[in-house]
Amino acid sequence: MNRQVLLPTLKKHAYMILPESVGSYQMAGDHQVYREAGSLDNFSIHVVLAGTGFVEMNGKQYTLQKGDSFLYFPQQEQTYFSSSDDPWSVRWVHFYGSTLTHFLSEIGFGRFTLWRLPDLARLVKEHELLLQEAEENSFLRLSQLSTLTYSFLSCFTNHAVPRESKSNQEIDLRIQSLLPKMQERAPEPFDLEYWAAETGVSTYYFCRLFKRVTKMTPVTFVTLCRLQWSKQLLLEEKNLTVKEIAERSGYLNPSYFNKLFLENEGMTPTKYRQMYV
Repeated sequence: MNRQVLLPTLKKHAYMILPESVGSYQMAGDHQVYREAGSLDNFSIHVVLAGTGFVEMNGKQYTLQKGDSFLYFPQQEQTYFSSSDDPWSVRWVHFYGSTLTHFLSEIGFGRFTLWRLPDLARLVKEHELLLQEAEENSFLRLSQLSTLTYSFLSCFTNHAVPRESKSNQEIDLRIQSLLPKMQERAPEPFDLEYWAAETGVSTYYFCRLFKRVTKMTPVTFVTLCRLQWSKQLLLEEKNLTVKEIAERSGYLNPSYFNKLFLENEGMTPTKYRQMYV
């Protein structure tokens, strides 16, 4: 069953992220799209759920199957179509927002068109909520519609990996799998060589890969984890001094800890603790 909802473009609400259209096609053997450059002024994401389809870029044709997706920016030339022998099933959304080009480019999503989704079920769930909202309420509940569009986009940007090569995807997933362990061990002295060895790459390449996957450096990630750790201790361990909390969070110099906490949280650790007493 094919489902699609077309919505008006609401220019007065450009600071929201809103869909222009959203839908789901099942075994769509006749699905074929060509758009000239400059003809479409919104973003689009298509996700393949089953079957086979194709995307053409720069004179080359790429085959897409379950878990593959593509993201087009506004004004881009677009050519994609389903296989007639193995029709694809896809979910898709065209969306817009005044800050999206800068945001998506800043986090690296302007560099590639083709993506891979290791956690396809989660994205499908987010898309279904958005599609149901559009079907049931059209644009009558703009805040809810925008929230669900943002939730879908956030899920996509948090889980999609570039479909460059299998080896690159495996390394990206390896770094993602390290994050809980790095978070747990954040208060310990940070050992870049150890984490690079866990990934199987050099320290230089580890830093590049880590930033590509998480959009931050390893040191920034560890710092945020330590601050999260310290905030928990400030509220749960009232008997500990700020100096003791700094040490347990990985900072032997309490003055540096206070400075870092103030820069990131906008207040001192003592003030933060007082706010939640």
